[in-house]
Amino acid sequence: MGMTMTQKILAQHAGLPEVRAGQLIQARLDLVLGNDITSPVAINEFEAGGFTKVFDKSRIAMVMDHFTPNKDIRAATQCQQCRAFARRFDIDHYYDVGEMGIEHALLPEKGLVAPGEAVIGADSHTCTYGALGAFSTGVGSTDMGAAMAAGETWFKVPSAIRVNLTGALRPYVTGKDVILTLIGMIGVDGARYQSLEFSGDGVGNLTIYDRLTISNMAIEAGAKNGIFPVDDVTRAYVEGRVSRPWTAFAADPDAEYERTIELDLGTVDCTIAWPHLPENAHSAREGADIAIDQVVIGSCTNGQLPDMAAAAEILKGRHLAKGVRGIVIPATQTIYRECIRRGYTEIFLDAGCIVSTPTCGPCLGGHMGCLAAGERAVSTTNRNFVGRMGHVTSEVYLASPAVAAASGVTGHLTHPEEVMSK
Repeated sequence: MGMTMTQKILAQHAGLPEVRAGQLIQARLDLVLGNDITSPVAINEFEAGGFTKVFDKSRIAMVMDHFTPNKDIRAATQCQQCRAFARRFDIDHYYDVGEMGIEHALLPEKGLVAPGEAVIGADSHTCTYGALGAFSTGVGSTDMGAAMAAGETWFKVPSAIRVNLTGALRPYVTGKDVILTLIGMIGVDGARYQSLEFSGDGVGNLTIYDRLTISNMAIEAGAKNGIFPVDDVTRAYVEGRVSRPWTAFAADPDAEYERTIELDLGTVDCTIAWPHLPENAHSAREGADIAIDQVVIGSCTNGQLPDMAAAAEILKGRHLAKGVRGIVIPATQTIYRECIRRGYTEIFLDAGCIVSTPTCGPCLGGHMGCLAAGERAVSTTNRNFVGRMGHVTSEVYLASPAVAAASGVTGHLTHPEEVMSK
């Protein structure tokens, strides 16, 4: 029996000719990632273990993105601990104020992840890098601490679900709508500890940014990772970013899958996940009677330049509805600068939005957009659990940047076509 993409990558990193679902392996790592919340715990475990050196200072990345610029003394102390560790071991990829970005947008942008690599991060959305044909998954801070010393970790090899994509997306429909539709089909535990492996002719019709968004939210279906095949779209993205050798792995024709899900991209419409789970998927054409208080456009899920462009297209010449707060967060400094160059920033400001430095803040109810009791937000983030963005009685509706922008203009849940047709 052949192997899936994920199994091939894990076998190669374990130094084994083959692996099977359920097998426990020890695998070397190409990159170990942490942020300003998870790295301090990992550093504490690293020091408690008595380690005196890291396995490779060029293969550890720390990104201060959740509460940076520091929102309070505790956040400042956490970042101070990370800075001291990075200085002590001369970590090559330490990113702080002025150089940082939202980690899962920043690392691909800087070429720190390549096809065929194995990456762990002390953040659940580390599965983002499957868009590049890499195996990447989130781990706990203790695992991160041990991996910074050893350069390897253990895995239970996941079984896989094949998602066969056909067709092409309609106007205003994006990767965010695809993954919300898929999670709506299988549920938040529909791929528990399995690999979501995307295939089919429809893959070629998805941009790399669609794929990054889809892979980012694989964890919201319970998946160990999400992964796309390496094609010309992938190669065009990594060219000029990744200078080291890399290997593209492809699933064997006789690879074993637990099941196959067929999804015609042409049938996907703009989709909103209503509270309080990402599986609660509805058409954006529903919910006109649901008034909102805030829109957030950004995050590791939807803070890329095409996301900014989609929001700017909707907001150009328009203004947010009275009483609606708009927060726009380009995911990296490079994207922020390009928004200025292209005039997107002025469009956002004219529409009544604020434009923030890169941060994860509002996504986890940390800062830069916390919700009060009873408030509702349409957000391009990845989770809408109870109390996720603030008070436990607040509500988060997950959507694409186009849907969030359109909803901000009308003041209620809105399909982009409703705004653009006027």
